[in-house]
Amino acid sequence: MAGTMLDEKIQNRSLFKKLGIFLAILGPGIITGSVDNDAGGITTYSVAGALYGYNLIWTLIPSFLVLIVIQDMNARMGMVTGKGLADLIRENAGVKVTFFIFIGLLIADIGNTTTEFAGVAGSMEVFGVSKYISVPIVGFLVWLLVVKGTYKIAERIFLIFSVSLLTYVVSALLGKPDWGEIGHSIIHPQLEINSHSLAMIIGIIGTTIAPWMQFYMQSTVIEKGLKIRHYNYTLLDIIVGCIATVVVAFFIMVACASTLHVNGVHIEEAKDAALALKPLAGEFASQVFAFGFFVASIFSATILPLATAFYVCEAFGFEAGIDKDWDEAPEFYVLYTSILIISAIIILIPGAPLISISLWTQVINGVLLPVVLICMMLLVNNRKIMGEYVNKPVNNLIGWGTVAALVVLSAMLLFSPLLNMIRNLW
Repeated sequence: MAGTMLDEKIQNRSLFKKLGIFLAILGPGIITGSVDNDAGGITTYSVAGALYGYNLIWTLIPSFLVLIVIQDMNARMGMVTGKGLADLIRENAGVKVTFFIFIGLLIADIGNTTTEFAGVAGSMEVFGVSKYISVPIVGFLVWLLVVKGTYKIAERIFLIFSVSLLTYVVSALLGKPDWGEIGHSIIHPQLEINSHSLAMIIGIIGTTIAPWMQFYMQSTVIEKGLKIRHYNYTLLDIIVGCIATVVVAFFIMVACASTLHVNGVHIEEAKDAALALKPLAGEFASQVFAFGFFVASIFSATILPLATAFYVCEAFGFEAGIDKDWDEAPEFYVLYTSILIISAIIILIPGAPLISISLWTQVINGVLLPVVLICMMLLVNNRKIMGEYVNKPVNNLIGWGTVAALVVLSAMLLFSPLLNMIRNLW
């Protein structure tokens, strides 16, 4: 009897110890996943729900599986090598190849960050606050958090932001969705394949599995000091983050499909969705949607330029990291500050094409993603780099399958207008 009680105590201690380790490691997976639901993502999901109803929700299922596999690869590479993805690409592909890849990614990420500030501006306009007030204030606070804060402080704030995104569940439920129809649309979607629907599918994939995420995930694993012995806990953190990502995306699409689509309301951005929800689902649903949009925009306006500064500095051998001061990592902080300023200025230009920037940035992400994934797949299967921690066959199947699918979708998007023109001539 006494032995049984002692065993239970040991098991309980072991359980508490494991929980403590998990809570200490918690962060990179959940934060990376949550930031994925940024202003551009919310806009894409909102437009997809309003335009196609429930018929594109199925895209979240393969995106979820791929997201777990890809982030697992990033975490493993970071823990085994102690190097960021950009650093590994430069060492193995050379400086010239790295330069051209990262110029494209840098342009895309400036567009992404611009989209985040557009989200700040749009969400605050719902509450009657001008963008000329909200954008400069948020931009300064975001800059202050990164430049003057530490990784530990920033991570705690980011985790609070992650939880706040669950407000979209409330917005969706207030729209009184038809769950039977949702289930039917997931199993048997009614969708006409054309250039518009293909662009939307690539946009959803591009925002659910964004190129910058791969670099940020690997960098934060290193910044947090995680080693391969922490792998199981890190994988659990990744799975929780991926579930949160897809759940939020699902409820955004449901909220817009159950209210805007059924009433024939067309929108061009997430702010329109928040305003349109007011007469259809009530003022509270509208405000909750706008608040979630605001939180997501601030969150991502912090992380996106941070991720960009991380991987560009890694790629070209400069010091990088929040825990380093300005003198230790001047290139890192100058790049971070420059991206914030450029993005904020674009938003404040009267008549700037913000909607086009937002939607096409997601499409660019979808087109760039195969390039990044090919680099990752080659690196993670290199035994000289990864040793015994190279990919398992199932990881390779999903990874290469994703690359192939994205290449085919991108090709279809590029050539579908030409095919339509030929068809019309005949």
